[in-house]
Parts: sequence; C-alpha cells; structure tokens
Amino acid sequence: MDNQIEWKVRGMTCTNCAMSVDKQLKSLGVKGVEVDFMQSLVRFQHPDQDGVPLKKIRDGIQGLGFRIEQEPSGMADGSASLSERLLGTPFKRFIACLIFTIPLWLHMWLTARLLHQPVFQLVLSVIVLMIGLAYLGRSAWHSLKSSAANMNVLVILGALAAFGYSLYGTLTGQPENFLFYETSATIITLVFMGNWLEARTVARTQQSIKSLMLQQKVQANMLTYGPDGSEMVFQVESEDLKVGDLVLIKSGELVPMDAKILSGEADIDESILTGESLPVHKTKGEALIGNSQVLSGNVKAYITATGKDTVLQHMLRLVEKAQQQKAPMQLLADKISALFVPAILVLAALGFTLNFFLGGAGFTASLMRAIAMLVIACPCAMGLATPAGIAVGLGRATKKGILFKNAHALENFQQIKNIVFDKTGTLTTGKLQIADFQHIASMETNTFKTLVFNLEKYSGHPLATAIMQAWKPAAGSSANNGPVAFAKVEEIKGEGMKGITKEGVIYFAVSPRKAQALLQSQAGLQSQEMTIEPHHHLYLIRENRILGWVSFKDTIRPEAPQTITRLKEAGFITYLVSGDSTVNCKEVAGVLGIDHVYSEQTPQQKQATIRDLRQTGAVAMIGDGINDSPALAEATVGVSLSSATQIAMQTADVLLIRDGIGQLPLALGLGKHTYKTIRQNLLWAFAYNIIALPVAGLGLLSPSFAALAMGLSDVVLGFNSIRLSWKKVI
Repeated sequence: MDNQIEWKVRGMTCTNCAMSVDKQLKSLGVKGVEVDFMQSLVRFQHPDQDGVPLKKIRDGIQGLGFRIEQEPSGMADGSASLSERLLGTPFKRFIACLIFTIPLWLHMWLTARLLHQPVFQLVLSVIVLMIGLAYLGRSAWHSLKSSAANMNVLVILGALAAFGYSLYGTLTGQPENFLFYETSATIITLVFMGNWLEARTVARTQQSIKSLMLQQKVQANMLTYGPDGSEMVFQVESEDLKVGDLVLIKSGELVPMDAKILSGEADIDESILTGESLPVHKTKGEALIGNSQVLSGNVKAYITATGKDTVLQHMLRLVEKAQQQKAPMQLLADKISALFVPAILVLAALGFTLNFFLGGAGFTASLMRAIAMLVIACPCAMGLATPAGIAVGLGRATKKGILFKNAHALENFQQIKNIVFDKTGTLTTGKLQIADFQHIASMETNTFKTLVFNLEKYSGHPLATAIMQAWKPAAGSSANNGPVAFAKVEEIKGEGMKGITKEGVIYFAVSPRKAQALLQSQAGLQSQEMTIEPHHHLYLIRENRILGWVSFKDTIRPEAPQTITRLKEAGFITYLVSGDSTVNCKEVAGVLGIDHVYSEQTPQQKQATIRDLRQTGAVAMIGDGINDSPALAEATVGVSLSSATQIAMQTADVLLIRDGIGQLPLALGLGKHTYKTIRQNLLWAFAYNIIALPVAGLGLLSPSFAALAMGLSDVVLGFNSIRLSWKKVI
C-alpha cells in the first residue's frame, strides 16, 4: 500500500511485546496495524488529516518502553543517548550486568572480606537493578498500563522481591539471614543473556529471508543519443532509472532494474531469485530480472519496472506478508500467552501461601520459591513457537525457489492427501512438436509440408509455431512461393487457416471438427483416400478432398517423471484434470504413472472436480493457465508456476519460482515438517512451564537457576526450529 508506514522498533522481542504495541495503537484508533516482532517491525496506514498524529503514535509506542529506530522524515528522535550507545542492545546490557554480578557470585566461593560486605553487595546489585528497571521494568510497567502484561512483569517482580528482602536484612542488621542480592542481580543478568541468545536465534531464522532482501545499489550505464545520432553512455544509480530508459549491461555487471533485451545476448545468473546456479541464456525480446548478473555477453535493454514494481520486490513483499500472517496455531498460542502472566502471578502467590502456611518452609524459603516460579515462567516460548518454525520453513522454501504467499498455505500443506495436476504447461512444457504426419500417395512430402507451412505462417497459434520451427528447412526457398501461390490467406477463428490461390482454388489447414464440417457440407465424404480421426490435430484439404494430416505432441517436462514417482512413494494420490482430449490425457498419465484421469474438463468442471475431491481429503491443485484459476481457488492449497498467467499466479497460494514442478515434493515436505516443528515447539513450551513451575514451587530450583532455565528455554526452541533448515523433509 502506498500510504503504509513502516517503523523499526527496538526492544520488541516477543509475542507479548507485539500484543502490547498492537493493542496500544488500536486503542488510539490507528488503522491497518501489523506488528511483526520477528523482524521488529510495525506497519500501519498513514493517518489522514483528521487521523491520529504521527507524534502521538510514536509516543504511544515509545511509552511502552520501546524505541523507534526508523520513521518518516522529520520524526526521528535524533542521535541516540549515551545510555543507548552503551546499553542499546541485549548483548551490551548482558555484559554490563555480568560485570557487576560476577563479584556477587564469588562471595559463595571466596573468603575475601569485601565480597561479603552487605553494603558492597547492595551497591553492585543496585547498579544491575537500575539497568534492569530501565529496560525490563519500563517495558513491564507500560505493558501493565496497556492491560497486556508481558513476561518482564514476572522478571521484575522476582528481582524486586529478592532485592527488597535483602535490603530489609541489611537495614535491620541481619545480613546472614537475608542476603540474596546475588539472586536479584542474577535474575536480571540471565534474562538479558536470554534476550541476547533469543535475538541471535531469531536473527538466524531470518537469515534466508534477509539474504534475499540485501539488494545492492547498482550503477547503471544509461544510453542516450545525441542530435547527430551518436550513442552516449553515462552512469546513474539504479534507483534513478525510470520505465522506458535505455541501458547497456556489460559482462560481469548486475541488471539494474527489471528490463527487456533490445539487442544482444548474454548468459544470466538469476540465482538471486530462483536459486538456480546454472546460467540462463537470453536474447532479444526476453526479460531480465533486476539484480541478476550478466556472466558473459553484452545487451542493450529498456527498463520495464522500477522500485516496488520489480519482480524481486514483489516476491519480497509476498514473503514478508506470509511472515506477518498468523497461522491458526499461532492464534491459539497468542490467546494462551495473553492469559499466561496473570495466571503465573496467581500461582506464585498461591505457591508462597501453601509453602509458608501449610508446608512449614518458613518466610525466606517460601519467598524464594515464589520468586523462582515468577522467574522461570516463560510466555515467550509459547509466543516464539509458531513464528520461529514458520520463519525457518519460509526461509528454506524461498531459498529453493518456493514462495508461500501466506502462512496458512505452509500450515495447510501438512493436510494434503490428493495432488491434482493440470496437463498443458504443468506436466508438459506447453511447447508442441510434430509427432507424425501423412499425405496422399500422389503428393510429394515437401509439397505437403510447404503447403501447410505457407498457410500456417500467417497464424500465431501454438500448432502454427510448431510447424514453422519444424518445417521451415524442409520448405526451403519454396516456402514463400511454393508449388501453389496464395493470393489471399485468412484465419478461421478457433478452427484453422484458409488460403485462396490466384485461380480461385481454396485450401484449408483446419481442425478435425472443421474438416468434418467442410466435407459434409460438400458431400465429399465417400470419395476420400483418408478418413478423419479426432486424434490427428490438423487436416490439409483442397476443395472437398483431404490431402493429409498432421499430429502434434506436447513434450513432458523433464522433471515430471521423478516428481510424480516421489509423490507416490510419499503416499500422495495423484490426479490429472485437463481440458485436453481423453487420448492425450491418458497417454501422459500412462507415461508418468498418474493414478486418476479427468479429461475434457471445462474450467467449471475442473472446479467441481476439485470440490468433489475435497470430500475425500485436502487437495493441492497445480496449474498455470487462466482456465485453472477457479480450480486453484477451490483447492485447499493452489500451486502455480512462475511461467503461469498473471491471474493464475494471483489465485494460487504457492508459487514455484523455478520453471517446472521439481520442487513440489520439497514444498509439501516443508509444509508437513514445519507443522511438525511448530507442534514440537508448542509441546516443549507447554511441557517446560508445566514441569518448571511445580519444580520451582517445591524449592528444587533457586531463582538464579530459574532465570537461566527461562532464558535457555527459548534457545532450545530456536534450535529445534533451525533444524528445519537442513533436515530431510521428504
């Protein structure tokens, strides 16, 4: 959207953080709010004149304890403060707190007098507590004000309880019974360590996506022509180019923007988009993708798209949109996470009460156990479970040339039982070749080829293209004049070609149906040397006499046999649903081993077939034509190819960027294993909290180790997600 604003928000590291921001902005009346904590981004619609001022929106976000790093011109906060430069990242805060926390740990092993002085420990812990309050405390306070308590509430309560208990002992002269300053400092230090490790984990899950986004500033050689027609070249930044500008792209250079070749030819590395390492040879009239590289050759081209309209930017927006959308399992995790903090506060209070009044643990032990329960609870693990899995799944898919347009498609892939293929352009190349031909005995082969050639060369039909490519050498120099000179050639829409000679003799190159109609109208059926067969695609007729026929075949994609075999081995049921003839469909299905065939289907019939198949199980439909769009929309998951029509690509949920269906098994496997990874993550998050809370409540875990366990829980979850980037999925 042109009026969308995007801000980078520092400090937003978990689902609860994102929920706080989302709730705050919506309470202000901001429209189109999208919060993506995985990338620390906030997006919303630019307010109109009567809308919420940008300054109020900024203050609302920063009032929650976050800091806006990027915003529209004139709205920036200016240079970062000294505290931001010193403590602006979780790593810096962790190191700063660690420096003051280590001496508090040493008093447990060393006998140095200074280390055991309550005042010395008080000073060190105050420094750590102040850093914690400046970041974790501010976030906790503002989250409470927005009625969306985050995990920092638990952390700060635990740290303050341990510090206050220790301060009471110091002020009353009873340090030997109340000295837990190291617990307060350790909680905050280890939480910052957990934040740092979590940030590293999230960054790693984003690596595949961000590598696609790293676009370089490309210098372009812009072409202009002087008054005398001389060619002039001067360099400009790629971002300064406009649609229609002429550019010269030399060997070794990057294509500055999407373009089309006017002259020359080159080998192009398009791996930035397709992941395919082999170069693609391109010549006049073919498209170039911005940021692909010319490996050899030189071309002149004109710019066809710039900025956000380029292929690469379009793909990146689809990937970002997929990451922002919440899968069904994520919505459940969000609801649980929102209730989690209040529930833990209640459980911690209950734990203290039971330990002190019924368990006889004493005030100190009961308090320490309640603090451990507060600290060990981790709503972030539940919040991170789904996005971490989806981010890694999307990253691997994008790297392999598989583009999921939404998170639902990735999750829905795990349900798929039935795989439905269109034929032409999906299982086959869509490039027709002549399979066979025959003519009457009294006609020479070259004469037959030349007649057909001279009629079809005026047509743009795929059959005509195949004839032009195959028979031009055979027709030779006679192709233009030939044994028969046509005074007039015209196209019969949807049926073939008609040619009239100077003498008024009429020739037809038409479909079997039209040939049948012509002969019936002229009562010439009984005297033919040949009969009309539906599986022959084109008939040459002179007046009322059949001169011969031509059959065509559509070559099967080279990757199709192996793809179908892998799908069947994985337990999927395969279908071919096509508008082509039964003979052709059964031939392709027989070669590939497809289980079921539905032929001669209209677009509406295709849609109805998909609807019926969905009664037996989830369906993935793979198609590339306009006539496939209703079926793609009807399927559980619609899959299209990069060579598909625009409407097919828009309708589909998944795009296979590389030509062909070779990556389809991987896409299905990633869907299944992404869902499996998410389930494992959620199971871990629930199991961790279910086990950890009673362990801490029974006094089997100190607050310090509880803080460490809380931080490491996110790391375990992140590592499990990262495994998806290399594990075998099919």
